[in-house]
Amino acid sequence: MDYKAIPFEKRIKSNIRNYALDNLYTIDTLRAYCKALHALTGVKLLLTERHGEKVVSVGSFAGFIPDVVGEPGRKIRVYGRTIAHLYAQMDKVPDTMSKEVEKLLDELTKMLSQWGEEAYLHMESSIYMDELEEKVGVQHVQTARGEKEDVLTGVYHKLYFEDQMQRLDDLGVAPVAVVNANINDWKFVNDHFGDVESDRLIRMIADILKQEAKPDYIIGRVDGDVFIILIPMAETGEAEAYCANVQKACLDFEDPILAPSVACGVVYKTNVEEQLKDKLPDAEYEMFNNKFGIKNAPGYRERLEHGV
Repeated sequence: MDYKAIPFEKRIKSNIRNYALDNLYTIDTLRAYCKALHALTGVKLLLTERHGEKVVSVGSFAGFIPDVVGEPGRKIRVYGRTIAHLYAQMDKVPDTMSKEVEKLLDELTKMLSQWGEEAYLHMESSIYMDELEEKVGVQHVQTARGEKEDVLTGVYHKLYFEDQMQRLDDLGVAPVAVVNANINDWKFVNDHFGDVESDRLIRMIADILKQEAKPDYIIGRVDGDVFIILIPMAETGEAEAYCANVQKACLDFEDPILAPSVACGVVYKTNVEEQLKDKLPDAEYEMFNNKFGIKNAPGYRERLEHGV
């Protein structure tokens, strides 16, 4: 992740939004704990990501659709941001146990928040120290390339990409399609194969994004495993077709270790008064919806783990 221009204190407060539950916890352990609590008390438990994607479900939640805005359940928060929601249904819990179960759920929420905060701080601190060690060398290379390109991938680095966003806004360009492309399970690759292969995966995805893009597309790497693509004067369906081509190229890619996969979210700036930066959260939200469908599709896990 590219943190070189961001103070550590500011990054700690803001970057938690880039973390999913499987970045911070061992999901199998959470599932086992929830099953044990269900067996002991009868309480049914559902743990979701911040946007409502289901991660752990114990007991029947048939027909239940999480409403993380209207009825968010118990919020699990790390550094002031909600990272997950815990829903509990207690219709099978004996009345004599209901108060104790409520206390257990409150303690579980506090415990998950504390564990998540500790894991997050440890990972961010480690990454920050690694980035500081590389800072001087990376800045030298970026200067040699005209301070435009991300060293690892050759697409625009974050600062220059932000300049290009502002340029399109200043010129009054509309419509502009905004695509958020996030690598699926980059952390899994890093955990199982190390930095060399995880960096190769990032380069692989960047190459596919460039390969499927038209010459006027603006591609930037804005975080470690996140790319944003701007399509000026996008025609109807053009951005969606681009995402479909990228995802097909990923599926068709053959490698003995890696299984490239990206989730994509598309939104549009349609009015010259709008700012592209204000469209980024919406594109991220659409990306997470796409990611949920991809990661729960039949065969996804087997493809991901084929090199293990």
